[in-house]
Amino acid sequence: MQQMVTDLTRRALLKKALGAAIFLPATGLLSACVSAGAGSGKTAANGDRIIGCSRTPAGQFAVVVADQLGQPIHQIALPERGHGVAIQPGGGLAVAFARRPGSYMQAFRPDTGEALPLRKADDGRHYYGHGTFSADGRYLFTTEGVSATSQGVIGVYDTTADLQKVAEYTHFGIGPHEVVLADEHTLAIGVGGVHTRGREALNLETMQPALVYLNIRTGTVLEQAVLTDKRLSIRHLAVTDTGEIACGQQYRGLPDQAAPLVHLHQRGGALRPLLGETEDWMHFNHYIASIASLDGFLLATSPRGNCYGIWHEASGELVDLRPLTDASGVAVSQGQWLVGSGAGKILTRTPADAGHIAQSAVMWDNHWNLLLS
Repeated sequence: MQQMVTDLTRRALLKKALGAAIFLPATGLLSACVSAGAGSGKTAANGDRIIGCSRTPAGQFAVVVADQLGQPIHQIALPERGHGVAIQPGGGLAVAFARRPGSYMQAFRPDTGEALPLRKADDGRHYYGHGTFSADGRYLFTTEGVSATSQGVIGVYDTTADLQKVAEYTHFGIGPHEVVLADEHTLAIGVGGVHTRGREALNLETMQPALVYLNIRTGTVLEQAVLTDKRLSIRHLAVTDTGEIACGQQYRGLPDQAAPLVHLHQRGGALRPLLGETEDWMHFNHYIASIASLDGFLLATSPRGNCYGIWHEASGELVDLRPLTDASGVAVSQGQWLVGSGAGKILTRTPADAGHIAQSAVMWDNHWNLLLS
């Protein structure tokens, strides 16, 4: 009976949170973090930098380097809409990727805003919007596809040779999206399993999504984990504090149905769904964008659902669900989540405190990254 009361209370709180305004004062743990940051010199002027793709008020596109209040420091024009951003360890180089099916990647120097020559996709290929650097920063790994078949490719580029492509890894599935470093020897890839023409899905009845691990030096498939529900296209990834891979999905089933959109995976085990009622998952409108782990909790955003959720990783319990218009990128800085919005808002919060929102001049896209100070 006590458990039933607890569950009903949680349901009521979550519903109340979704119906409430998100402009909340900074109190409790958040105030303590802000005070500690100020005392250590970690301010908006000299703290971590936010880097993300954006849309300008004139309808053009750019990648922006901004302070933690979202005030632009550098802005590099992009020829088309951008998506993800990879930052080289040490921060000397960053790369913005075009939204799928992407035609370019734009390298730049985040400290100066210098744009390097635009790199166009190879003939018959497209970029899927994401990439990651090796731990030593020498190589850039990008998710790409054969345009005619959506056969997945990991492009390997040498940063010491002007981002010349030096290798390709294939035969791991179709429609890869995000790639992250599971560890310094291993790539983890969210394979969506969807064959597309442009952005039109062609194989929803036969799609084969998977979380795939590759040897970073050879491209050999080391392991793959699959979901029972093949309508869940694995798309966005993050590495948790404990080394698990968090996966955010896009549900390709019927509009009035729902499925768990966030899973965790420990190497050698099965994908573990995080918990939520059908009504909870419906709030996310079938899509998870960005994910970040902090102190044993996971935050995932949904621009399509105009909300974000927070789960306790060990138990899988959904502990908070709140509205945020066009919720987009999320990253961890100095013990807090920073959450962006296509409406220009930046939310700063911790697992225990609802935090506060600042308004920036940047209309952020789905993802961002941090240039650590």
